[in-house]
Amino acid sequence: MRITEVENGLILEDVKDFDAKHIFECGQCFRWTKNEDGSYTGIAFGKVLNVRSDYEKGIVILDNTNLKDFRDIWFDYFDLGRDYGAIKRELAKDPVLDMAIKHGKGIRILKQEPWELLISYIISANNSIPMISRSIGLLSEMYGRKIQYKGNLYYAFPSPSELHEADMEGLSLCRAGFRCKYIYQAVRMIYEGKIRLDETAEKDIDSVREILMEIPGVGPKVADCIMLFSMQKYEAYPVDVWVSRVTEYFFFGRNVKMKEIQNFAAEKFGGLAGFAQEYLFYYARELKIKM
Repeated sequence: MRITEVENGLILEDVKDFDAKHIFECGQCFRWTKNEDGSYTGIAFGKVLNVRSDYEKGIVILDNTNLKDFRDIWFDYFDLGRDYGAIKRELAKDPVLDMAIKHGKGIRILKQEPWELLISYIISANNSIPMISRSIGLLSEMYGRKIQYKGNLYYAFPSPSELHEADMEGLSLCRAGFRCKYIYQAVRMIYEGKIRLDETAEKDIDSVREILMEIPGVGPKVADCIMLFSMQKYEAYPVDVWVSRVTEYFFFGRNVKMKEIQNFAAEKFGGLAGFAQEYLFYYARELKIKM
């Protein structure tokens, strides 16, 4: 990969397996918005970044950043040190995954911040992506730090100490409904140190899932999303309605329980289950697969 510094940004060349649309629209993140020019602007780790990519040419353009932030944040955030070509070749040995990968060949699993993912996925329970994004945006606007970019105001996701100042009445303004009480309880558990996410992430997947599910509003699916998208537990296989449909449709031919799907994924995909899940999720939504 070659990196060229330009005014207010970077040009990355010879980048393999990177498509901004696939990355930001595969269900793993909620704070990236597509612009009229086809680029995406988002907020992560307290920074605003604009991203555009050309998959075929292997070019990625990052605006509103510098070489230091790229090395400290964005290289890991976009998982640029991983050989996704090798992952795709291994998974594509299965004909279903071969088809799925062709639809989402530029997906990369982002390394997001566990605290933000915890609250975001509590909000995600039985919710749609537009509504999730709206609630996260309102929460950030009310309690997060302001950031300016190209004349527009953005807001960093609030820290545990910032959200700890919010009462139930204030949290209700983020329009997360019944989930607000879970946010309130989760904030206090993290702020008071009852659960330390950095230490939790170091444990094995079963232990991490068990600890995360002690937090109100965190069930198996939410726990697996947090583990996969922020704790690098790539054997996790989060099962939502789309993943359930595509797994049942192609591999079972009937309705099955979540535990059976997870056992199947663990046996079939092993340590690549999380990557398989993302390709299948994107594929299911693109094809609008139904049982």
